[in-house]
Amino acid sequence: MRVHIATDHAGMELSAHLVEHLTAAGYEMVDHGPTEYDPQDDYPGFCINAARAVVADREQGLDSLGIVLGGSGNGEQIAANKVAGVRAALAWNLDTARLARAHNDANVVAVGGRQHSLEEATELIEAFLAEPFSQDERHVRRIGKIAHYEATGEVLM
Repeated sequence: MRVHIATDHAGMELSAHLVEHLTAAGYEMVDHGPTEYDPQDDYPGFCINAARAVVADREQGLDSLGIVLGGSGNGEQIAANKVAGVRAALAWNLDTARLARAHNDANVVAVGGRQHSLEEATELIEAFLAEPFSQDERHVRRIGKIAHYEATGEVLM
């Protein structure tokens, strides 16, 4: 599986750890930056580029997910969710990481690097990457309604 990762200055240590750890676990890691520490950097571009790459991969039929990191993960999740076709979920415990995939078929996970230890954050990411989408009809239906709104602006009830 290919995994696109992006961060801001607050998640650089976690990002470097995840790239090394997940590569060793067999994932194909693509790092969208930043490449050097800058406490004034702006996360949107990095996160949007990672999210766009996930969508592009999936459109080509590739198995691909994304990780966006920051201090809280909130802004990074918001930025990733601006990309059409992305369902980015903020994971703060194992249940939210797993349910993001199982119920929402999230294709990008956001984690706050300042909210978790390195070990906790790694566990959240591993849980997200390992969890399959359930394919339950109710979840497929709900995701379809979100996609319909995203494409048309029409709300289905």
